[in-house]
Amino acid sequence: MLDKFVHEIADNQLVAAFAVVGIIVWVSNLLARHLTGGRVHGSAIAVLAGLALAYWGGLVTGKTKGMADLTLFGGMALMGGAMMRDFCIVATASEVQIDEARKAGWLGFIALFLGTLLPFIVGVAVAMAFGYTDPVALTTIGAGAITYIVGPVTGAAIGASSDVIALSIATGVVKAILVMVFTPVLAGFMRLDNPQAAMVFGGLAGTVSGVSAGLAATDRRLVPYGALVATFHTGLGCLMGPSVLFLAIKAIAG
Repeated sequence: MLDKFVHEIADNQLVAAFAVVGIIVWVSNLLARHLTGGRVHGSAIAVLAGLALAYWGGLVTGKTKGMADLTLFGGMALMGGAMMRDFCIVATASEVQIDEARKAGWLGFIALFLGTLLPFIVGVAVAMAFGYTDPVALTTIGAGAITYIVGPVTGAAIGASSDVIALSIATGVVKAILVMVFTPVLAGFMRLDNPQAAMVFGGLAGTVSGVSAGLAATDRRLVPYGALVATFHTGLGCLMGPSVLFLAIKAIAG
């Protein structure tokens, strides 16, 4: 019976990946509801659980794809790939009402650029504090502070080492988790109660996963608006990171 079950999972790896993620999200939501009283969104707990499982998979296999390196969970590689990610982003943004989005106006546009530049500056400053002086490393880690997607895209474009790219991803993941956790806590202070505020917040915070989970814990009706601008934020970072930002750091740091 067990052998047949394992065989079925191996033959339907993508289905198994969805099932595993569904179970993780379900358990995470239960923990969020009963242990934190809803103050921490289940998505934040699920992300931490995913990171722990990826680390365990790397220890067990000695490879680099985490759980996807295990035969039974090979579907994780497709499920966690760019195709599924982009599909989810497009599906989320499709719920936006254009009339509401237009009301953000110049505030949303300014927030988009501030949300790209300010995290980059902070990321570069932290990298310098830890002894990094190479413009390539500084730019890559700073780009990771924009989002964990911008970091590796920038690093690959300017020739960063795999260790530095890994640091940029870790920086972006930490930022995403912080946004997830603290958005519902600070929502009242930020007056995060309307689509325009959600769009400005999405531009400033940047990370699609962090903004989506944080807004879902605050008011799920605001998720499409925050995610829409955060998606543009990722694209803007990928454009500016290997070009304008890299040239600026190269001019300053030599």
